[in-house]
Amino acid sequence: MPLKNREKPDRRAYVDMPYDVRDKEAEMRAATSYVPRKSSRNGATVFNITVFLLVFGVVLLAARAVAGGVGILEISLAFVCALLAVSSVHIALSWERVVVLRMGKLSRVAGPRLYFTIPILEHGTIRVDQRTIATPFYAEKTLTADLVPVTVDAVLFWMVWNAEKACIEVEDYYAAVSFLAQTAMREAVGRSTVAEVALRRDQLDQEIKEEVEREAAAWGIGVISVKVRDIVIPDDLQHVMSLEAQADREKNARMTVASAEADMADMLAEAASAYGDPSAALRLRTMLQQYETVKVSKGTVVTVPSALSDSLADAIDKEGQR
Repeated sequence: MPLKNREKPDRRAYVDMPYDVRDKEAEMRAATSYVPRKSSRNGATVFNITVFLLVFGVVLLAARAVAGGVGILEISLAFVCALLAVSSVHIALSWERVVVLRMGKLSRVAGPRLYFTIPILEHGTIRVDQRTIATPFYAEKTLTADLVPVTVDAVLFWMVWNAEKACIEVEDYYAAVSFLAQTAMREAVGRSTVAEVALRRDQLDQEIKEEVEREAAAWGIGVISVKVRDIVIPDDLQHVMSLEAQADREKNARMTVASAEADMADMLAEAASAYGDPSAALRLRTMLQQYETVKVSKGTVVTVPSALSDSLADAIDKEGQR
């Protein structure tokens, strides 16, 4: 097809995304290098700037009142005092916990509120977000127990319940959780057949959740849930599984029909016994089949008495012999 006649892909659905949703690697990078996208720390930043300017101004005015003027020394003093104030007064937002170290040793976990640190001696080493975090992960062409390569795409919902452990026990807990979930998925898929993977998603979700939760508990991380988004099976195997499912449905349908026929035969036998004519059961069954055929085809059945039909048949035979 000429290039000018090809439809350009609609990119409007991807404008608001922080990464190209069609690129799995980009999705993984975005998940393992977490950046808050809905909320911001603008308020805390404005607070720090306000503290800096306030302390700078107060110290500068005090120095001017004492020295009778403003020079390089007074400005430098005001600047140093403002820096010390900014490094001493901090704000942790409602969902944040700040791990504070003193001379390289754990001192405390601060927040959420205004907190203070000793300049130079103390500093906040990490801000831990304790909200629920969604991390996408996938396992590409992973072999099942019956050696079928499948690609599974899922999302892990988790949160940090112990900021101290998340800081001390693991270097980068965002990346660690993502890699742990991917490994747990490969192991869960490897223990199951392709049919179990395709038909029992809930069990796969639970196995991955339990595995990640068991390992991540030592990092102060709790797993809320795991949701499998997509399972990609090879095309040729999809056709085979479709034929197998169709054969199972036909088998079940035939068994149902056979069971219904047996029940109907018993009822017709009872009706024939009531009429006192054993051959009545066969005639009743023939009438029912005619009724079902007419009902499906929406046609018309004309009933001809047997004596009249025999006379017509004899007349046709005689005419044919002449």
